[in-house]
Amino acid sequence: MINSKEFSWPVLLVWFALTAIGLIAIYSATQGPVSQFLPEYIQNNFSRQIVWISLSLFILIAIQFTSPRTFQGVAYIFYGICILLAIITIFVGIEVGGGRRWLSIFGMRLQISEFLKLATVLAVANYLTHKRDISVGNFKTALTTVMIILVPVIIIVLQNDTGTALVLLALIPVVLFWSGLPYGLSLLIISPALIGYFSVIGLLYGAIAALIITITIFLLQKQTWLTASSLLLGIVVVIGTEVALHQVLQPHQRARIEAFVNPSLDPQGAGWNVLQATTAIGSGGLQGKGFTKGTQTQLRFLPEQWTDFVYCVIGEEFGFMGSSLVLLLYAALFLLLLRMAGVHKHPFAQLVIVSVTFLYFIHFVINIGSATAVLPIMGVPLPFVSYGGSAFLANTIMLAICLNLDLYRRSFSIYR
Repeated sequence: MINSKEFSWPVLLVWFALTAIGLIAIYSATQGPVSQFLPEYIQNNFSRQIVWISLSLFILIAIQFTSPRTFQGVAYIFYGICILLAIITIFVGIEVGGGRRWLSIFGMRLQISEFLKLATVLAVANYLTHKRDISVGNFKTALTTVMIILVPVIIIVLQNDTGTALVLLALIPVVLFWSGLPYGLSLLIISPALIGYFSVIGLLYGAIAALIITITIFLLQKQTWLTASSLLLGIVVVIGTEVALHQVLQPHQRARIEAFVNPSLDPQGAGWNVLQATTAIGSGGLQGKGFTKGTQTQLRFLPEQWTDFVYCVIGEEFGFMGSSLVLLLYAALFLLLLRMAGVHKHPFAQLVIVSVTFLYFIHFVINIGSATAVLPIMGVPLPFVSYGGSAFLANTIMLAICLNLDLYRRSFSIYR
């Protein structure tokens, strides 16, 4: 029997708010004056999104009547099924934009990689529930955890979906750290991404980042071998990034990175998306230009404005106030979910909720970072706001599972 007083209503309200904002932005991006420039199948995105939202809400409610132990019991089975479907997608999936990411199941076009993220979270959480002592010496547990995540990452890369693969790859240090990996080792794992980011901006910035990270690791652990490893890894990443930029990458790939650093170098080519996105957000001012009145949006200057750049639509038409509201709603969602994890006593529930929160967070950072030219464009949607049936459904199921684990935390906590 469900006790409604135990249910986390604030989380559901945030979900409703983000969903409503997404629908408003998608409507403007596909049904406003811009519709005259769009093919019919894109104009139908708004109505399709409503169908996916309705389906997701039904499933969210249904999941609340499920025993929380069910998710732990089916974790490996669900993981195996999703891996199999993802492999099948590589060979017989629907090809869009040069990659096979979608599979038609019972007439529904599903992006399997979205559900593979959920399956990976459940599988890793189930495995680590019984392996709570991850230390420097417990290499086998850490390696197994990494492999559980790397397998779907490799498959997703083969589907030509680098953005989703990077999101899933970033989950590794989070789950290891939450399960007991020392601070220094956790920082060492994520250091290549941090150093690589600054190295793209400039060689000197990369070197400074490597030095700061090395000093921080020394202060955290005070172990010579770990400090030396950090310094060596930093040097390799800085030099490797420089070599890759000038010797390995193809001209069009290098152009994208150069456009991120300085989009004005190629305003009509690689820098176009970045310039149009930042122009849209900047032109919104305090209150915005008004619903369906954004010039960048309605004159079709924004690329993929119903998915990857939906935040730009919000920024242009609803201004600083509208875009700030979105940021506050996400901040509330992250804090509420982390509070759920903090009060729960079962390790499986903790790991699932923390992992789901991080997946939302990394999507949030990459999407808004791309829209504001803080990060390179990676084609990652904004959870619950961007158009996309599979992504919306998978994200809602993840949230529903978190709500379920929180709802039944008193009874679930005794099953270890």
